[in-house]
Amino acid sequence: MSSVDPAPELQALLARVALGDRAAFGVLYRTCSAHLLGVILRIQNDRAQAEDVLQEVFVNVWKAAGSYNATLAAPMAWLASVARHRAIDSLRRRRAEPATLSTSVTGADGEEQDLLARFASAEPGPQQLREQADAALALRGCLARLSAEQQQCLSLAYYQGLSHGEVAEHLRQPLGTVKSWVRRALIALKACLERAAIGAA
Repeated sequence: MSSVDPAPELQALLARVALGDRAAFGVLYRTCSAHLLGVILRIQNDRAQAEDVLQEVFVNVWKAAGSYNATLAAPMAWLASVARHRAIDSLRRRRAEPATLSTSVTGADGEEQDLLARFASAEPGPQQLREQADAALALRGCLARLSAEQQQCLSLAYYQGLSHGEVAEHLRQPLGTVKSWVRRALIALKACLERAAIGAA
Protein backbone atom coordinates (compact mmCIF):
# COMPACT_ATOMS: atom_id res chain seq x y z
CA MET A 1 0.00 0.00 0.00
CA SER A 2 1.27 3.47 -0.81
CA SER A 3 2.83 5.32 2.10
CA VAL A 4 1.83 8.65 0.55
CA ASP A 5 -1.94 8.37 0.70
CA PRO A 6 -3.41 5.03 1.83
CA ALA A 7 -6.98 6.36 2.00
CA PRO A 8 -8.07 5.53 -1.59
CA GLU A 9 -6.85 1.94 -1.31
CA LEU A 10 -8.48 1.50 2.11
CA GLN A 11 -11.73 2.96 0.76
CA ALA A 12 -11.63 0.49 -2.11
CA LEU A 13 -10.94 -2.40 0.27
CA LEU A 14 -13.84 -1.40 2.53
CA ALA A 15 -16.15 -1.16 -0.49
CA ARG A 16 -15.15 -4.69 -1.54
CA VAL A 17 -15.52 -6.00 2.02
CA ALA A 18 -19.03 -4.53 2.09
CA LEU A 19 -19.78 -6.76 -0.91
CA GLY A 20 -18.52 -9.84 0.95
CA ASP A 21 -15.07 -10.03 -0.68
CA ARG A 22 -13.04 -12.27 1.66
CA ALA A 23 -9.78 -11.66 -0.20
CA ALA A 24 -10.17 -7.90 0.30
CA PHE A 25 -10.96 -8.54 3.96
CA GLY A 26 -7.69 -10.46 4.31
CA VAL A 27 -5.74 -7.61 2.73
CA LEU A 28 -7.50 -5.10 4.99
CA TYR A 29 -6.59 -7.18 8.05
CA ARG A 30 -2.93 -7.48 7.07
CA THR A 31 -2.76 -3.77 6.25
CA CYS A 32 -4.46 -2.35 9.34
CA SER A 33 -4.29 -4.91 12.17
CA ALA A 34 -0.95 -3.76 13.62
CA HIS A 35 -2.07 -0.12 13.77
CA LEU A 36 -5.45 -1.01 15.27
CA LEU A 37 -3.83 -3.28 17.86
CA GLY A 38 -1.75 -0.27 18.91
CA VAL A 39 -4.93 1.80 19.27
CA ILE A 40 -6.49 -0.91 21.45
CA LEU A 41 -3.36 -1.34 23.59
CA ARG A 42 -3.47 2.35 24.51
CA ILE A 43 -6.81 1.59 26.19
CA GLN A 44 -6.61 -2.12 27.01
CA ASN A 45 -3.06 -2.80 28.22
CA ASP A 46 -3.47 -6.57 28.55
CA ARG A 47 -2.09 -7.83 25.24
CA ALA A 48 -4.05 -11.09 25.24
CA GLN A 49 -7.28 -9.19 25.85
CA ALA A 50 -6.29 -6.59 23.25
CA GLU A 51 -5.81 -9.32 20.64
CA ASP A 52 -9.27 -10.68 21.47
CA VAL A 53 -10.70 -7.18 21.03
CA LEU A 54 -8.89 -6.87 17.69
CA GLN A 55 -10.72 -9.98 16.46
CA GLU A 56 -14.02 -8.43 17.59
CA VAL A 57 -13.12 -5.25 15.71
CA PHE A 58 -12.63 -7.09 12.44
CA VAL A 59 -15.83 -9.10 12.92
CA ASN A 60 -17.56 -5.75 13.37
CA VAL A 61 -15.84 -4.32 10.27
CA TRP A 62 -16.90 -7.36 8.21
CA LYS A 63 -20.52 -6.78 9.23
CA ALA A 64 -20.54 -2.97 9.09
CA ALA A 65 -18.25 -2.09 6.17
CA GLY A 66 -21.29 -1.08 4.14
CA SER A 67 -22.06 1.69 6.63
CA TYR A 68 -18.68 3.39 6.12
CA ASN A 69 -19.15 6.89 4.69
CA ALA A 70 -16.01 8.33 3.10
CA THR A 71 -17.45 11.85 3.21
CA LEU A 72 -17.61 11.78 7.01
CA ALA A 73 -14.29 10.16 7.95
CA ALA A 74 -11.05 8.87 6.48
CA PRO A 75 -11.02 5.05 6.37
CA MET A 76 -8.27 4.62 8.99
CA ALA A 77 -10.01 7.12 11.29
CA TRP A 78 -13.23 5.11 10.98
CA LEU A 79 -11.42 1.84 11.69
CA ALA A 80 -9.62 3.37 14.69
CA SER A 81 -12.95 4.64 16.02
CA VAL A 82 -14.39 1.11 15.81
CA ALA A 83 -11.30 -0.20 17.63
CA ARG A 84 -11.54 2.42 20.40
CA HIS A 85 -15.21 1.72 21.01
CA ARG A 86 -14.69 -2.04 21.15
CA ALA A 87 -11.74 -1.60 23.55
CA ILE A 88 -13.82 0.61 25.85
CA ASP A 89 -16.71 -1.88 25.70
CA SER A 90 -14.25 -4.61 26.69
CA LEU A 91 -13.06 -2.58 29.67
CA ARG A 92 -16.65 -2.07 30.78
CA ARG A 93 -17.33 -5.79 30.61
CA ARG A 94 -14.18 -6.55 32.59
CA ARG A 95 -15.01 -3.88 35.16
CA ALA A 96 -17.87 -6.13 36.23
CA GLU A 97 -15.27 -8.83 37.01
CA PRO A 98 -13.00 -7.30 39.72
CA ALA A 99 -10.57 -10.22 39.94
CA THR A 100 -9.87 -10.09 36.23
CA LEU A 101 -9.84 -6.32 36.02
CA SER A 102 -7.30 -5.83 38.80
CA THR A 103 -4.55 -7.58 36.84
CA SER A 104 -4.84 -5.24 33.90
CA VAL A 105 -5.23 -1.82 35.52
CA THR A 106 -2.48 -1.97 38.13
CA GLY A 107 0.38 0.28 37.06
CA ALA A 108 4.09 -0.46 37.35
CA ASP A 109 4.17 1.64 40.54
CA GLY A 110 1.54 -0.60 42.12
CA GLU A 111 -1.21 2.00 42.01
CA GLU A 112 -4.55 1.06 40.52
CA GLN A 113 -5.52 3.06 37.44
CA ASP A 114 -9.10 3.66 36.35
CA LEU A 115 -8.56 3.18 32.62
CA LEU A 116 -12.26 3.40 31.86
CA ALA A 117 -12.45 6.87 33.37
CA ARG A 118 -9.21 7.87 31.67
CA PHE A 119 -10.43 6.97 28.21
CA ALA A 120 -14.13 7.68 28.57
CA SER A 121 -13.70 10.79 26.44
CA ALA A 122 -13.04 8.55 23.43
CA GLU A 123 -16.78 7.85 23.36
CA PRO A 124 -18.77 10.59 21.63
CA GLY A 125 -20.94 12.50 24.07
CA PRO A 126 -24.54 13.64 23.45
CA GLN A 127 -23.41 16.96 21.98
CA GLN A 128 -20.96 15.30 19.59
CA LEU A 129 -23.55 12.73 18.53
CA ARG A 130 -26.03 15.54 17.85
CA GLU A 131 -23.45 17.43 15.79
CA GLN A 132 -22.63 14.29 13.80
CA ALA A 133 -26.32 13.64 13.16
CA ASP A 134 -26.85 17.26 12.06
CA ALA A 135 -23.83 17.07 9.76
CA ALA A 136 -25.05 13.81 8.21
CA LEU A 137 -28.52 15.29 7.68
CA ALA A 138 -27.07 18.40 6.05
CA LEU A 139 -24.86 16.27 3.82
CA ARG A 140 -27.78 14.13 2.66
CA GLY A 141 -29.79 17.25 1.89
CA CYS A 142 -26.95 18.78 -0.09
CA LEU A 143 -26.28 15.55 -1.99
CA ALA A 144 -29.94 15.42 -2.99
CA ARG A 145 -29.55 18.82 -4.69
CA LEU A 146 -26.90 17.50 -7.07
CA SER A 147 -27.69 16.16 -10.51
CA ALA A 148 -28.02 12.41 -10.95
CA GLU A 149 -24.71 12.33 -12.85
CA GLN A 150 -22.90 14.22 -10.10
CA GLN A 151 -24.35 11.97 -7.39
CA GLN A 152 -23.31 8.86 -9.30
CA CYS A 153 -19.78 10.17 -9.87
CA LEU A 154 -19.30 10.99 -6.18
CA SER A 155 -20.70 7.63 -5.13
CA LEU A 156 -18.31 5.74 -7.38
CA ALA A 157 -15.30 7.89 -6.52
CA TYR A 158 -15.76 8.29 -2.77
CA TYR A 159 -17.88 5.35 -1.63
CA GLN A 160 -16.44 2.70 -3.93
CA GLY A 161 -12.94 4.19 -4.19
CA LEU A 162 -12.74 4.29 -8.00
CA SER A 163 -10.31 6.61 -9.75
CA HIS A 164 -11.64 9.24 -12.16
CA GLY A 165 -10.52 7.06 -15.05
CA GLU A 166 -12.39 4.06 -13.64
CA VAL A 167 -15.50 6.19 -13.08
CA ALA A 168 -15.32 7.39 -16.69
CA GLU A 169 -15.01 3.81 -17.92
CA HIS A 170 -17.87 2.65 -15.69
CA LEU A 171 -20.18 5.44 -16.88
CA ARG A 172 -18.94 5.29 -20.49
CA GLN A 173 -18.21 9.01 -20.42
CA PRO A 174 -15.12 11.02 -21.42
CA LEU A 175 -12.62 11.49 -18.59
CA GLY A 176 -12.86 15.27 -18.89
CA THR A 177 -16.63 15.13 -18.45
CA VAL A 178 -16.33 13.00 -15.34
CA LYS A 179 -13.69 15.29 -13.84
CA SER A 180 -15.93 18.27 -14.53
CA TRP A 181 -18.93 16.58 -12.88
CA VAL A 182 -16.90 15.70 -9.81
CA ARG A 183 -15.34 19.17 -9.54
CA ARG A 184 -18.68 20.95 -9.89
CA ALA A 185 -20.33 18.53 -7.46
CA LEU A 186 -17.68 19.18 -4.80
CA ILE A 187 -17.95 22.95 -5.28
CA ALA A 188 -21.74 22.76 -4.98
CA LEU A 189 -21.50 20.54 -1.90
CA LYS A 190 -19.05 22.90 -0.22
CA ALA A 191 -21.26 25.92 -0.86
CA CYS A 192 -24.39 24.08 0.29
CA LEU A 193 -22.76 22.84 3.51
CA GLU A 194 -21.42 26.31 4.26
CA ARG A 195 -24.93 27.75 3.86
CA ALA A 196 -26.29 25.01 6.13
CA ALA A 197 -23.66 25.81 8.77
CA ILE A 198 -24.51 29.52 8.65
CA GLY A 199 -28.21 28.75 8.91
CA ALA A 200 -27.63 26.53 11.95
CA ALA A 201 -25.50 29.14 13.74
